Amino acid sequence: MANTINIVSHPIINGELSKLRQSSTTPKEFREGVVTISLFLGYEATRTLEETFYEGRTPVAPFVGKTIKPRVGLTPILRAGLGMTDALLKLFPSAPVYHLGLYREKVTLQPVEYYSKLPPSPPIDQIFLLDPLIATGGTACAALGMIVDWGIPVKNVKLLCILASDAGLKHVQTEYPDLEIWVAGVDKELTSDGIITPGLGDSATSQNLNDGNLSRCEKKASFAPPQLVLKMVLKTLESPSPLSSTTTLSSPASPHPNKTQESINNLFSDPRIPASTLIEYISSRAKSSSFVYVYDIAEQVGFGTQTKEWARTTTDTARVVDLQTRSGAGLSLVGRLSQGTSLDAAKGTVLTAYTTPNGLAQMALSFSYLPPASTTSRLIVQVPTVTPNVTVLLSSTPKQAVDFATLSFTLTNSHVIHLFDHHSSSREIGHSISPLQASTEAASTIQDAVRHAGYSFFEYHGDTAAKTVIVLLNGPFAAAAKAAIRGKNNGLGIVIVNVLRPWDESAIQSIIPSSVTVVHVLDDVPNEATQGSLYVDVLSALWNTTPKRRVQSHRITPSQTQNFVTSAGAFWQFLQQITHVDIEAHVPSGNKGVLLFSVPRSPLASFPNFLEDLFLKKSGILSRLLTDYDVFSRPGGLTASRLVISRNNVTDLLPIPIALPLEPNDTGASDFLGIFDENLLKTHSILKHAKTGSVVLIGTSWTSQELLENVSQEFVFLALDRKLSIYIVNVKGLARNIVGADGPIQDAAQNLLLEFVFLRLYLGPSATESTVLQLIRSSSNDTLGGITLTKFSSHAWSGLQLVHIPPPVNVASPNEPLALKGFEVNAIAVETTEGKTIVNGAHLSSWHDAAKHLLFPSIFTPSQDRVDDLRNSQLRPEIPDTTFLVTCTVNKRLTPLEYDRNVFHLEFDTSGTGLKYAIGEALGVHGWNDEQEVLDFCSWYGVDPQRLITIPIIADESRMHTRTVMQALQQQIDLFGRPPKSFYTDLADYAAADVDRYALRFIGSPEGSSTFKKLSEKDTVTFADVLKTYKSARPGIERLCELIGDIKPRHYSIASAQSVVGDRIDLLVVTVDWLAPDGTVKYGQCTRYLSGLKVGQKVTVSIKPSVMKLPPNPKQPLIMAGLGTGAAPFRAFLQHLAWLAQKGEEIGPVYYYFGSRYQAAEYLYGEEIEAFVLDGVITRAGLAFSRDGKKKVYIQHKMLEDSEALAKMLHDDEGVFYLCGPTWPVPDVYEALVNALVKYKGSDPIKAGEYLESLKEDERYVLEVY
Repeated sequence: MANTINIVSHPIINGELSKLRQSSTTPKEFREGVVTISLFLGYEATRTLEETFYEGRTPVAPFVGKTIKPRVGLTPILRAGLGMTDALLKLFPSAPVYHLGLYREKVTLQPVEYYSKLPPSPPIDQIFLLDPLIATGGTACAALGMIVDWGIPVKNVKLLCILASDAGLKHVQTEYPDLEIWVAGVDKELTSDGIITPGLGDSATSQNLNDGNLSRCEKKASFAPPQLVLKMVLKTLESPSPLSSTTTLSSPASPHPNKTQESINNLFSDPRIPASTLIEYISSRAKSSSFVYVYDIAEQVGFGTQTKEWARTTTDTARVVDLQTRSGAGLSLVGRLSQGTSLDAAKGTVLTAYTTPNGLAQMALSFSYLPPASTTSRLIVQVPTVTPNVTVLLSSTPKQAVDFATLSFTLTNSHVIHLFDHHSSSREIGHSISPLQASTEAASTIQDAVRHAGYSFFEYHGDTAAKTVIVLLNGPFAAAAKAAIRGKNNGLGIVIVNVLRPWDESAIQSIIPSSVTVVHVLDDVPNEATQGSLYVDVLSALWNTTPKRRVQSHRITPSQTQNFVTSAGAFWQFLQQITHVDIEAHVPSGNKGVLLFSVPRSPLASFPNFLEDLFLKKSGILSRLLTDYDVFSRPGGLTASRLVISRNNVTDLLPIPIALPLEPNDTGASDFLGIFDENLLKTHSILKHAKTGSVVLIGTSWTSQELLENVSQEFVFLALDRKLSIYIVNVKGLARNIVGADGPIQDAAQNLLLEFVFLRLYLGPSATESTVLQLIRSSSNDTLGGITLTKFSSHAWSGLQLVHIPPPVNVASPNEPLALKGFEVNAIAVETTEGKTIVNGAHLSSWHDAAKHLLFPSIFTPSQDRVDDLRNSQLRPEIPDTTFLVTCTVNKRLTPLEYDRNVFHLEFDTSGTGLKYAIGEALGVHGWNDEQEVLDFCSWYGVDPQRLITIPIIADESRMHTRTVMQALQQQIDLFGRPPKSFYTDLADYAAADVDRYALRFIGSPEGSSTFKKLSEKDTVTFADVLKTYKSARPGIERLCELIGDIKPRHYSIASAQSVVGDRIDLLVVTVDWLAPDGTVKYGQCTRYLSGLKVGQKVTVSIKPSVMKLPPNPKQPLIMAGLGTGAAPFRAFLQHLAWLAQKGEEIGPVYYYFGSRYQAAEYLYGEEIEAFVLDGVITRAGLAFSRDGKKKVYIQHKMLEDSEALAKMLHDDEGVFYLCGPTWPVPDVYEALVNALVKYKGSDPIKAGEYLESLKEDERYVLEVY
């Protein structure tokens, strides 16, 4: 570690520091001493600053002067750092000051995150971080983390402090070894409260300056596989001995206020309830948890939604706190446990958090500061794993997941992290899960608690006299390995790890048979160069045991794990390869696999649930259902529902993705394949999932001949090669003939008819019409819409047709490349108790859902059958611009999920709208407010969202229209915008309380300008915030709408050329969000709306002219400079130029400059840019990724490299220069062009600047900055 700590010793500093230590020192003397010492620290710290030369002139002669080259900024840590700021401003009078502070979270009242005045991007090169006292080093580390995240490398930060502890300096230097620290004095010791001793004399000031009671250091962690995450977590949770447990299990409380204990048992025993819902239920009971912290990324994968719903609708659910996954979020949990309120001390503080492995990685470093666990104060983290390679700890089966969730709340002297399989097993339905019974025997250790629950730290399966053993963490692969070796004496055994910490060496030593000579340890790692933690644990446990065993590590990378899941038998082949023991892919012979493809929001989307309910009612049968979503390969999405049907006495259940895989090169695993949208046959390769000799049912309006005319050659080849029986049925046509027009009853009829058809085909030769009718009657009502089941049965029986497929004249080669898409699981859906479907946190609903309640009212909670017209964007009121209704077809994130910026690409279909746009124009998006925020406001304001109101039409107050409150506040009124000063004055007239009325009038008056500026610019309050602050000001809702005004369209540069893409329009957008001083996360209204768009959703847009235009002559040279999303218009330029070149037209040279932070994360449209370079459309690409190298490189630096060419293009060849992006690089880019003209065209700086200004009039120097 480099010696970067500089202790400044000087007689004046020594004297002033001694004066500060005196308890008799007055506050005035203390402040003056801080300034004096800070000046000396500043002098010393600036010795190494880089200088630059310039030419000047005295009255006598010219001279060469020097000035400091880097742009310097000051960052004091509030409040103590302000005393040092005045001293440094004497050295740098024009330096900007960026304050960093802490705020208190509203619910916990704990300091959990810093307040920041850092602008979006750093306009400086060097920062002086001012922190007078470094006690534990926590505050300094947290501030440094924010500065580094902002974009200033540590080597460009100098930390100045008056006094530090030896431990605090070591902490900071350990975290940031390249940091330069300048300190006036160092004390060796800290008190137990984290106070420097002997410290400073002004005790109040001294304690305010100490950082130990403010925050802890937490750095962002990037995405890592869960076992890699565990390596970080385990370092912080090591315990030298097993922790004790003093409580026993009790039955959890009811999720509804009036439920009885009998109904609770029914909840646990209901096979329609997935394990993940039960885990949420156990974790969210008020008797178990004080608070439930739901992190955003957990809810995005469908975990936490039910808890939030219960918190809104029941009284026995713990309070729910929403948290963002970001640096500092983990500290809120630590702070809550460390410094609970007096009320917490009386009631206890048991915190539960929901996050994902990625979120756990970001929280891991905070866990090193967890206080000791107790019966009244501890943390439980429930971690749903949502990708195939993530089950690394504890549970694999649904029953096990629920039991361990319950168990986690009984370990009263230990913090608990529970990881369970949310990729498959915990989302399955079909399991009747009973609650874990309370033990009558008190548990004194974790081992006892696990044993009382019916489990152990380790499980052994296989040959009792095995020579070879595989050790792996519990999860879906552990279940697969367990099933593969069940009942075989082939010399192989497996050890499944249920509890990883505390690590029990004696337990694993005793469970491995004495005959074992070789132990293989499977470890998930990010790459082959990383050693897994499980191998280290096993090796240390077996190192000195007798007999000696050879312990071998197998590092499983993410790509291997993905292959294990998507390729049938790949995992078993891997085990066979490393153990040299014959292992066959194990799928129980009695299993039947049913695979059903459909599209969301269609009448038949609910059919898998109906089918599952039918099998659930049959004794002796276990039917497991898992539904997955593919939201990218098809507009509107695609669902694949897998049912695995077996006898209920099967002991080892394979995870559904392994038992019935959906692999890219599938050889067929399903015994029955259902395709319920005929259009999927044109776009997707689905038939490959059918097993040889199996049945395929297609729901379609096509005849047999039309089917053969529309399917691909692959379909025909597979159908013949695998001897598939292809059937078609038009359930929609049959339902229309029976019940009439479209609607919920017809939807229910379609599902009922399909159930008749399925049973006829599934039962095979034994199926008769009477037998099938009897089975249907056992699970549904006798009539539907007043029509008997017998009529439905006869229509279903007669409507089923077998398709005869003749051999094609020219049979395609089986090796011919196929253009059809495959199904890829990339989204998770959750059914709420209200019957809504939430996919990755987004609600989906339609009137088709009502069919569920008509067919099986016992399964689904009743809901209203009316159409939710608020989702129909065509009801948008008239707006002044010429508008178009376009359809979202693509919403794709371009930056990594773990990246702190969400940059996303949108595509809209403009077919039939008449929308035309020119290259470089902007798209005006008329966005909507967030639905839930509007509903929450309506509830708080006491107004019915369905009430009709009459308000002025946008931009035309002489005309009125009638809308619901919900429509008005969501679609038209700028409720969450920033209010102007006049709003405060207008609102004052409606304030009933004098204090509110006077306050509002003051803010709206000239004397209140500074207060208004603070509210607007610093606190960023919205109209809704103002209303909630001044609660007595309650104008009627119609008047409130008039006072607030309308949502203004937001304009975005169009990222496509219509000459190339046709009836399509593309956008490049970055989500705007920021942290308000009160700790709430706020969002840009329109980017939030756009980021949440679903494929198929309608959007109201308009076109706005722009200054970004191509010159009339395509041969003119073009210089394009874009930063971040400023690349959007240039993508349109390049598309059009490539189109011209393809037609044979000559185009001029194109220099393209692009800048962002990291190439791996923000090289926007990078593949397209590389292609344009290869095709010769781009002559030169200057790419600047400022944080990838040791030295920051911006686009102006790339332009300086091309100075001669740029000067020639602009001065001699009538070239055009464009800059699009933020405003901050404008001066540097301008200076780069001026220097080019000065150096290569013989100009001076003044004339070169005038020349560039003259180009603006000719539209050859074009800026679009924001």
